[in-house]
Amino acid sequence: MEFTQDKINLIERIIKNDRKFANNEDLYDDFFNETCKRSVNIVKTITSDATLEAYLKKIATTSILNVLKDSGRLRRTREGFTPTREVSFEEHTSPNNYANAKIVYEPVDTDNTPEDEFVRKEILQHVMNSLEKIDKETPDKNYLQIFKLRYDNGMTQKEIAEELNLSQSEISKRLFKLMEKIKQAFN
Repeated sequence: MEFTQDKINLIERIIKNDRKFANNEDLYDDFFNETCKRSVNIVKTITSDATLEAYLKKIATTSILNVLKDSGRLRRTREGFTPTREVSFEEHTSPNNYANAKIVYEPVDTDNTPEDEFVRKEILQHVMNSLEKIDKETPDKNYLQIFKLRYDNGMTQKEIAEELNLSQSEISKRLFKLMEKIKQAFN
């Protein structure tokens, strides 16, 4: 079946708007061919333009992922898909592999407006007020002390457990419960 020019233009636009298209423009023909091959039956049966575009977006995303995986530019990890040009630090656990590791840093936005700073301070103040209130309501749980040891001092749950003579699972439960209570305070 031949695609009409408006369908070809739609597929082309969808592919070029996909975020994975950036830095992979050289694979455009493969993306296009794979998307067309997968969408022939859909194009024949769907008459609504909005529905067709929604289906084509899903098909194009799948097609782009498949082409990137087949070309060796993308691999599946526990967190999702990762470009093969970026190597995660955790994958290099032996000392011999550190020389080959490429660590990618995201740019940091240092241009904080006064409004951003004000909002950040308000949120932190609300968290601290909530934390102090929660700690006063249940002083036997040591929520404030656990929070400070974990987030101010950077101690692990195991280290906190040793410090407070509690089990690590108890520290984990209390930290989880504390975060739930802080979330509720924001609602």
